Amino acid sequence: MSQRNTEVTNQLTPPPLGGEPENPECPLREVLALIGDKWSAQVLVALGNGPHRFTELERTIEGISRRMLTLSLRNLERNGMVTRTVHPDAPPRVQYAITALVDEIREPLEALAAWADRNRPAIAAARHSYDSRN
Repeated sequence: MSQRNTEVTNQLTPPPLGGEPENPECPLREVLALIGDKWSAQVLVALGNGPHRFTELERTIEGISRRMLTLSLRNLERNGMVTRTVHPDAPPRVQYAITALVDEIREPLEALAAWADRNRPAIAAARHSYDSRN
């Protein structure tokens, strides 16, 4: 692993005290915090098409840096949403895949991604209209 990717190890979301969810009364907020950041949903959607290597993910997700991809994958792995498999080839081959946990929400995530893609022009127009009035 390159030097710059090892520096992100300590930047993972710290575990809550006692290992319990931060707010057990609001599981939706917790799940949205896990998958609703800028990159995690895109990583999960990309992995929905099957296992990918790191560089394949990096090429698939437009605009993501190596550091942010590493952080996102580690957080998703920590939360049981992604598996990391090291194949003992020479050089070692590492693949990432979604778990059964994500399989349940894969369809809604893909629908949300498709909605965002279809409605990007309308959202941009609404922003422009709002900004020009204010």
